[in-house]
Amino acid sequence: MTSTSPPPDATEVDLLLRLARRWRSLGLQEAAGHALSPHQERALLALARLSRRLAEGGDDDGGGVRVSHLADHLGIAPRSATEVADALESAGLLSRSPDPTDRRAVLLALTPEGRHTVGRVRDRRRAAADAAVSALSPADRAELRRLLHELLEA
Repeated sequence: MTSTSPPPDATEVDLLLRLARRWRSLGLQEAAGHALSPHQERALLALARLSRRLAEGGDDDGGGVRVSHLADHLGIAPRSATEVADALESAGLLSRSPDPTDRRAVLLALTPEGRHTVGRVRDRRRAAADAAVSALSPADRAELRRLLHELLEA
């Protein structure tokens, strides 16, 4: 057994968590060749998700997402979210504006270049996942799809 092989007594949950860690690690390796750090990519994708949720829920007046909301979503300190936002703003991927409902708060919004970058990051991550799954036989892929649907509906 190699050091990357799971132990023979690994449970299904152990294996799912191990797979998630491996894909996250592959994402970090992929991101290493790009201009953004993995943390910046994660924040950029989170900002896109949060913006979409606000728009779909009718809560978005076009202003953006509060830094505190981004920090909560990422599970990081507000100061850390501010630092990541600083870097993304410097890269031209997001803009800041004052929150019209709270003078103390700042709203973050993706710029057109930020939205384009989100698309590129998602495409790259999807290609990596597709490559991993393509190693399975068609029958195994169908079974995986069936099992994943069951898990999602549970």
